[in-house]
Amino acid sequence: MTTPDPLPKYRFLVTLDPGDAYLPAAQALLLPLVAAGAFQEVTGLGAQLEVTSYPEGGRNDSVHQLPLRHSWNRIVLKRGVVRDPGLWSWYQAGLADSLGARRDGAVIVLTPAGTPAAAWAFHGGLAAKWTGPDLHAEQNAIAVESLEIAHEGLTKVLQDAVATTLTRPDRGR
Repeated sequence: MTTPDPLPKYRFLVTLDPGDAYLPAAQALLLPLVAAGAFQEVTGLGAQLEVTSYPEGGRNDSVHQLPLRHSWNRIVLKRGVVRDPGLWSWYQAGLADSLGARRDGAVIVLTPAGTPAAAWAFHGGLAAKWTGPDLHAEQNAIAVESLEIAHEGLTKVLQDAVATTLTRPDRGR
């Protein structure tokens, strides 16, 4: 059995789907994913379990590690500033109506040939922080904005489900 090569990190898609955050999982899988734009960087795919130490009386050789709560890292999207106000509009919508501004989405890693290879779907995402570009007159660089998404959980999506969802035709949404 041969081990597949690790996936490159330079080819990926990010999807943001408004209005799907609270659909049952079976129904949400039926909706097509729509690319949200080109991003130069995605960070924050991760989670952690808060653990407390609990020493047991009479036992001096070890300390129990007990789970308290689970939390998810914020997903950070970075891209060059464009005239499309999509990310800024999503952030502003959350200031007025945080429940209605929640979105589901996914980060999809592609093979060098451009086919989906791995994906993580996030649920109930809210645009929690928008950061505008740092501007410097002495530098010849692209202006970059970032958006932090606070969400209610990540799901590892199986490769077959990703390929099926991306190739499904749009049903008029």
